[in-house]
Amino acid sequence: MKVRIVNISPHPLPAYETEASAGMDLRANLTTEICLKPLERALVPTGLFIELPVGYEAQVRPRSGLAFKKGITILNTPGTIDADYRGEIKVILVNLSNEEFIVRNGERIAQMIISAHEKANWEQVDLLVETDRGAGGFGHTGTL
Repeated sequence: MKVRIVNISPHPLPAYETEASAGMDLRANLTTEICLKPLERALVPTGLFIELPVGYEAQVRPRSGLAFKKGITILNTPGTIDADYRGEIKVILVNLSNEEFIVRNGERIAQMIISAHEKANWEQVDLLVETDRGAGGFGHTGTL
């Protein structure tokens, strides 16, 4: 699938790093570094604008290495970029660690996945089909 993209940053286009990668890294496009103190958040620009085909979305997700090693993750995750959005892709980073984190220009801050989706047509009914699970949720199958 071809996706039209505008890149106003000096950084390379997002790319799949391996043959089986589902996501492509997004990089910060900054003129000055951002210092994220513990529990602070910032909206980080990427310099990327995309034109997705109808029926597709882009999902912005945390990078596992940043989350595990530095406590940096994304609020509103996964963030959805709709096919009709034409603005710059920006990432809401949050620092969940106890230490300051510096976001530098060109740093890989998130990953983006392109995914097909379908629209639902609601059929209002009085009852739903019963299942073994029923309304059980939030740990209903136990802890082991």
